[in-house]
Amino acid sequence: MNPPTATNRKFARGPSPFRGMAYMLACGFAFAAMNAIIRHMSADLHPLEIAFFRSLFGLLAFAPAFIRHGIEPLRTNRPAMHLLRGSLNVVSMTLFFTAISLVPLAKVAALGFSAPLFATVLAVVLLGEAIRARRITALIVGFTGTMIILRPGYGGMDLGAVLILISSLGYATGLIVIKSLTRTESSTTISIYAMLVTTPATFLLALSVWQAPTWSQLAWMAAIGGIGSLAHLAFAEAVKAVDITVVMPLDFTKLIWSAIIGYLVFAEIPDVWTWVGGTVIFSAVIYIAYREKHVRAGGDAYEP
Repeated sequence: MNPPTATNRKFARGPSPFRGMAYMLACGFAFAAMNAIIRHMSADLHPLEIAFFRSLFGLLAFAPAFIRHGIEPLRTNRPAMHLLRGSLNVVSMTLFFTAISLVPLAKVAALGFSAPLFATVLAVVLLGEAIRARRITALIVGFTGTMIILRPGYGGMDLGAVLILISSLGYATGLIVIKSLTRTESSTTISIYAMLVTTPATFLLALSVWQAPTWSQLAWMAAIGGIGSLAHLAFAEAVKAVDITVVMPLDFTKLIWSAIIGYLVFAEIPDVWTWVGGTVIFSAVIYIAYREKHVRAGGDAYEP
């Protein structure tokens, strides 16, 4: 075996911008691939059943953590917060999976960028965080991008798009809870408890539409669970390796990957409004992230 090069040793050590960027690129592709598999499976199985198996196999993906650390990942003094986060995850995931069966993949990704906008508003309302004129302007721009995609005055808003926005609001609320949990809990513990809550809850929801899956379908849904868990861990590792403002621009690749996969697999061609609106939303999110970093650093605490 060849000895590791200096570059490889540096990548493995971290924190490194290249390490964080690599994780973020992998995260974007993983989420796009997972959504594509969900779309493929929704042709034969109900989204609620797919959500259950995503949770089940996602939980099984953490088996190595239990083998290595025993029950240590389950130790927590904040079960109520984990229950709240898991409940929010049930709502956002079931709505999101239903929306994927109705909306082109690129549009799903573009509207999904609205979650950080909702999170910013919720941080102000629920956590009392200060917000200045520049970020208020960015929020207005971001939600304008959402309206560009939806264009409610042209043919009405479709159900799938509405479900994505509600799901994004639920996900954003979950981010606020996660922000609190990360003060005392590891990312592995947070993820495991989320799956422990969503798995039985989605099973109960899926019973009303249950259809016995084939072995092939089980294999696809195992891929959904594994890829989804790996995507979340990749994101956590990306922001752990380097400042989130460095890797956040690469989240836009989620829209690019979704458009490519949607075209090649499902013959979907995103309209120009999806690209324009998605770019506007994402630009607003990036600006808010940079402003938050700058303000926290004390660079312009006196500015509006």
